[in-house]
Amino acid sequence: MKNCIAVIIVCVIVCSCKTTKDPVAGWQKIEKEFAAGNFQKVCHLADSLKQVFSGDTLFVCRLDSLSEMIRRISLDFSLSETEITNRLQKIMGSFTPEEKSGWESGNLLEYRIINGEKRYFSRAASNLKLLLAHQQRKGTPITIVIPDETARFRIREAQMVMDSSAGSGKPVHPVNIRIRYRITVNPGAVPPGETIRCWMPFPKESHSRQQNVKLIRTKPENHFISPDSAGQRSLYLEQAVESGQAPVFELELTYSPSAQYFSPEKMKIKPYQTGSSLYQKYTSEERPHIVFTERIRKLSDSIVGEETRPLEKVRKIFYWIDENIPWAGALEYSVMPCIPEYVIQNRHGDCGMQTLLFMTLARYNGIPVRWQSGWMVPPGNVNLHDWCEVYYEGVGWVPLDMSYGRLPAGDPRVREYYMTGIDAWRLIVNDATGSEFVPAKKFMRSEPVDFQRGELEWHGGNLYFDQWDYDMEVEYCSAGS
Repeated sequence: MKNCIAVIIVCVIVCSCKTTKDPVAGWQKIEKEFAAGNFQKVCHLADSLKQVFSGDTLFVCRLDSLSEMIRRISLDFSLSETEITNRLQKIMGSFTPEEKSGWESGNLLEYRIINGEKRYFSRAASNLKLLLAHQQRKGTPITIVIPDETARFRIREAQMVMDSSAGSGKPVHPVNIRIRYRITVNPGAVPPGETIRCWMPFPKESHSRQQNVKLIRTKPENHFISPDSAGQRSLYLEQAVESGQAPVFELELTYSPSAQYFSPEKMKIKPYQTGSSLYQKYTSEERPHIVFTERIRKLSDSIVGEETRPLEKVRKIFYWIDENIPWAGALEYSVMPCIPEYVIQNRHGDCGMQTLLFMTLARYNGIPVRWQSGWMVPPGNVNLHDWCEVYYEGVGWVPLDMSYGRLPAGDPRVREYYMTGIDAWRLIVNDATGSEFVPAKKFMRSEPVDFQRGELEWHGGNLYFDQWDYDMEVEYCSAGS
């Protein structure tokens, strides 16, 4: 988090050094108080500076962004000592103070000191149960893990795709899906008469495994769809707020996603053309999250070692993350300065965080990899989801789902299915992180990395996730419906 505030500090120092006697000292104090979690003092200092520099719009905007970051962190770390104790008792049963202290020191029960008080992550209790279960399972051979219902579904899908595609990488088994997506803004979030700008996720059409995208309707009716070349594709709407009403934005569409599997034995991988623009782009750092830090370099050396073969490098990284970084509910990405660094330190992460760690390690090892995300839409398990694609010279882009990891199957090919394959139950919205919207957004995004839920704003500023809600409805259609 210190790096995040440092960016703001540097910018403000540059624009204000000529109009104050000692701006560096003032902003060093803000940085120190922010890092210590003394948010009340930070806000007081920021308010004072806003009065001094009230005529500098850019400066005031940056101070407001700092206040917004504090608000977001406070929303994530919303539980008091009493509240987390009550939740732990419901989820874990009885426990001792020593056990709780051990969970905290081991980064299993996440908290921050805010304004002198220990505040716990809103999902800390449920995450603790997941992380303790992972610790108990660690070291157990994947071949003897009993698959649950979700794993059984994925194993059946993998076997079906592998059999019908013969590992060629050809898209197979398309399904016909109808999506209804709704965003509802909280009453009173925006004054009556003001206009809300809304960006909703919209399917990419440039991928061979996602076809026949057809928009059926939107609410309001007037809309704009960004070009398919946009890294994060959106459908844009505007709506004036009526008194006493909760503004609602809706879209309905159909599309046909397919599964894809590349058999590792059949992939004829050639040496990379390291001078190509594709290789240069997708093996580079992308700050602030894909960065070849000292931690990344040391971790890479311990995982990959002297391996030189691209597929084996990917396999080593895939296995290590699957074994050592369990899935857990995540902080909002906007409050994490560098997500892979957070994952390495805390030894857990959600699908996007696991994927960003994989991407960083792969790129550091000269493996081109790009982000991909949107939704997972299997029956009974619809949710937001992130994965990626790995580029192999002579083969092309090959999907990889780090979060799904290894399947608990006896057949090693099925076990590794999600290292070189993917199921049909996806909605691809993004093939990049942090891309500009079309039309452009004016204010700080709620989610600066990913784009799955949507983004909203009005002329008074951004509307954060606590100011609106979303609803995903997926219908599975027969051919031609």
